[in-house]
Amino acid sequence: MINIKKILVSSAISVSSFVFAQGTFTSSNYPQSYESQNSGISRESAEKLLSAKELVDIKLNSMMNDPVLRNANWGFVVYDPKTKKIISSYNENASLIPASTTKLLTTETAMNLLGENFRWITQLEYSGAIEDGVLNGNLYIVGSGDPSLGTNKAGANSYRGIISDFMSAISDKGIKKVNGDIIIQTGVFKLNKSQLLPESIVWLENGNYYLPVGTTYEISPSNEKLIAKKANPFSENKNYYYISPYIGQMVYADKFEGGFLTTKLPDAPAYLANNLRLTMIKSGLPVVGKVITKVTDPSPEKREVITNYQSPTLAEIVMYTNQHSDNALAEATLRMVGFQKLGNQTLEAGRMVVNNHLKSVGFDTDGLNYYDGSGLSRSNVVTPISQVKYLANLMNEKYYKSFYESLPIGGQTGTLKRMFNGSGNGQVFAKTGTLNKVKTLAGYMKTNTGKTLVFSLLINNYAGSVDQVKSKMEQILEPTLSL
Repeated sequence: MINIKKILVSSAISVSSFVFAQGTFTSSNYPQSYESQNSGISRESAEKLLSAKELVDIKLNSMMNDPVLRNANWGFVVYDPKTKKIISSYNENASLIPASTTKLLTTETAMNLLGENFRWITQLEYSGAIEDGVLNGNLYIVGSGDPSLGTNKAGANSYRGIISDFMSAISDKGIKKVNGDIIIQTGVFKLNKSQLLPESIVWLENGNYYLPVGTTYEISPSNEKLIAKKANPFSENKNYYYISPYIGQMVYADKFEGGFLTTKLPDAPAYLANNLRLTMIKSGLPVVGKVITKVTDPSPEKREVITNYQSPTLAEIVMYTNQHSDNALAEATLRMVGFQKLGNQTLEAGRMVVNNHLKSVGFDTDGLNYYDGSGLSRSNVVTPISQVKYLANLMNEKYYKSFYESLPIGGQTGTLKRMFNGSGNGQVFAKTGTLNKVKTLAGYMKTNTGKTLVFSLLINNYAGSVDQVKSKMEQILEPTLSL
């Protein structure tokens, strides 16, 4: 007896390149003799006799000769995070330009190092005394490098809104004139209890935050005192705190005789300070002095807090960054992790922190060049296989839910709202990427059988339009939804 299934599978595979290049099975695609003998067999019948994996492989095979992808450099992999095995792949070890899927690395590193509930603080304080409505002292605005400050992004307040709140708080304090300056500084706030002080900088405790004093360059270890993990490390004394360059742990010293601060701190909120001063003067609240920036402050004045502004949580900022593919927030976040870890808000410091983090979680960095936080640079390269293994490992992290929910949903939200409006609607959760002749997508999918799979599809140097390559991406991913 003839095995009809074997015949159908054999016939389907033998003509797969042509059939799937057309994107559909039709009876005219089969050999004449086969068609005349099996005219009642439809495309659906043929597909039912093929496994989901076979359909994925056939689709990949057909795409190799597709006019849009024929001369492109592209790679694809779909990966099962439970079995830790590749289900189907093509060119998965190629180093390809990832475009904005680079933001996956940037935002996850931030969530890992800072925590999803991390908030940046911008605090308004005063020194001196208030007598008959006159502040004989200075106003201080202490920032912490908030990347969302004044942007209205992720629920952040506008500069106008922050200044309005500050003006109300100043009025509530009874201040009607300032005989002093508005001084702006950068601090590290202790609101985030798990946060360590940045390395390489000596910090002076001041209330509920630390101000930079100097560097640990050639600092003497003789006065270092190790901070016990379980004891309260913070005393009321003016001790200097830092990460010891000798033992790599947090220590403090009673005195500091080091040199100047050489690392780059986040920009103090100068725009906010200048506009606050202008608003105060226009409102009939004179400020005698000017706006001054203090990079370091080894002997700070005694101050009182007037009010503070807190940013949205890091999870909310990551959500906005990934949903809207916001390049400015991504780059600011990269520099912030550099500052929080190394005390240095530069691109180089941020790259170092991200690369070190990726190595610590087992990311295969052989095919990786992480050049910026947003993916705008064509110097960024990554392999599809390293992306999917990385994303699979994240599923065990405590912040995975927030990270997962930050990704655009096919046919519904963010940069995927206009893709997967048919098949895949509500099933694809992924970060998109777009540059000239580069289109990428990496993330998770919920299959029709209830599985969660991880995938990466990176396409460089394609032919045709953006809409055409997006259509091909949807076609490649469509059969994977049945896995």
